Amino acid sequence: MPKIEVNESLFFSLLGRRFSARELESRLEGAKAELDEWLEDQVGPVDERTIKIELNDTNRPDLWSTAGLARALRVRETGTRPEYPFFSREGAPAASKRKVVVEESVKGVRPFLAGFFVSGRAMTDAVLKDIIQTQEKLCWNFGRKRRSVSMGIYRTAIIQWPVRYKAVAPDSVRFVPLQGDRPMTLTEILKEHPKGREYGFINEPHALHPLLTDAKGAILSYPPIINSNDLGAVKVGDTELFVELTGTDLVSVTLSASIVACDFADSGFAVEPVKVEYPYDTAFGREVTFPYYFQTPVSVEAAKVSKLLGKPFSVQAVRDAVRLMGCATESHGQYVTVYPPEYRNDFLHAVDIVEDVMMGKGMAFFEPERPRDFTIGRLTPVELISRRAKAILAGLGGQEMIYGYLGSGKDLVERMGTGDGEAIRISNPMAESFEYVRPSILPNLLGSESVSSRAPYPHRIFEAGKVAFRNPLENYGVSTRARIAFLLAHGSADYNEAASQVATLMFFLGKDYSIAETEDPRFIPGRQARVIYKGDPIGIFGEIHPRVLEAWSIAMPCSAAEIDLESLLV
Repeated sequence: MPKIEVNESLFFSLLGRRFSARELESRLEGAKAELDEWLEDQVGPVDERTIKIELNDTNRPDLWSTAGLARALRVRETGTRPEYPFFSREGAPAASKRKVVVEESVKGVRPFLAGFFVSGRAMTDAVLKDIIQTQEKLCWNFGRKRRSVSMGIYRTAIIQWPVRYKAVAPDSVRFVPLQGDRPMTLTEILKEHPKGREYGFINEPHALHPLLTDAKGAILSYPPIINSNDLGAVKVGDTELFVELTGTDLVSVTLSASIVACDFADSGFAVEPVKVEYPYDTAFGREVTFPYYFQTPVSVEAAKVSKLLGKPFSVQAVRDAVRLMGCATESHGQYVTVYPPEYRNDFLHAVDIVEDVMMGKGMAFFEPERPRDFTIGRLTPVELISRRAKAILAGLGGQEMIYGYLGSGKDLVERMGTGDGEAIRISNPMAESFEYVRPSILPNLLGSESVSSRAPYPHRIFEAGKVAFRNPLENYGVSTRARIAFLLAHGSADYNEAASQVATLMFFLGKDYSIAETEDPRFIPGRQARVIYKGDPIGIFGEIHPRVLEAWSIAMPCSAAEIDLESLLV
């Protein structure tokens, strides 16, 4: 979970009042946060004291900063939502004096950019440190180590507008990178500069690399690696700054820009919009003025809130509770429509409103109740057969793995060569790495193998877990099933070894089965087979296709199998 360090003086000034450690700890519950470390009587200058806070909600990146956390607590204390008039909306762009021109060359590399201009006060040491922390937390955690979101801040005194965002050959330009002492090409930066070595993997696969320049060609930065040493060296005392965010996911880039803009506004800066012109279509159009409000409203019935929370809630009570979480609301009969604030995009379903109602009321509002029914817990049949199957594969020398159920389209669909016909895509994912629900366990096993080439062979790994895929026969069009899968990787891994493992597994589970020919693009034709149980196909095994191995950068032959455990309970 993210941890942040907030400047004590800055935090309480943004909060509007000072709390004791006990008071602060109780109020942090409303932000799903905990007080990690704070000595109220710590020595040292008051402007240098810090409070360490642990955040327990990864869906709220707006809380990963001093200003963001203070905003959430302030809204709960006062019930007053902050206003951010500088945001553009669909059909109502804000007036902008500055422009960024995006060139076609970045479309296949790093296609999206958002930005804004801040002024009105001098940058302080505390605010600068907090901005740097916000940049790191957003780009590392939410931005997938700068893959999908990165951020740059620049001194605007000598920037000539419009700024241009383009892609260039890595040996065609030179500039002095931040903390550098000589001009370097982009290739040299990737090989020699510390940030280049750390984040070079993002740009290295591309023939052209992204570059941000002003109208006269002066280089602002080499996204997402490093700023230039002149325009990108922000210092205490600067009064005018240009903030930009680039990335591969437009929603993530836009939300991150909104979060940072709101943080600057709360810290006393004036935020001015910047227009970004694209030569290609985006989800928000070809001309977007950032910061941009893109969130869609979500509605819930008051009766559903009452049912899920176990207490009666009127429409007005729902609105009052959600308002304390920073949201605007409207009511239509028994329904409440919630409009997320500019800095939030975590409302995926009506249940998320219910959660906000609960958080708005506070945990103390809900009295604990003793269970009214006496029950005896026991394992479900599918859990019992799952444990037996795992014990068998462990006895065969396998190592159990545990994975999450969400993944990227690149891993779950593209690299497997199966197409996304059965895969379930989340309509508004927080990040590319959590875009799909896995339809198979095999991509996870191949992902582990792809980073294990230095471990001694043979590799035998397995996992038992859930998968989900489209099924028109189900009420909601989706089936969720428990499966077990294994992967064998070594120089002689082949069809026969996989068949032997499947035979051993089914024998000790006490299940008779047969096999049949099949064609699955994940496996080599003629070296794969379908597992048949009581006349129905329940699994597959064989040798992984070289095309799939190449997509995962796996050089060792692999064989694998995946079997539906729930089908064995029939």
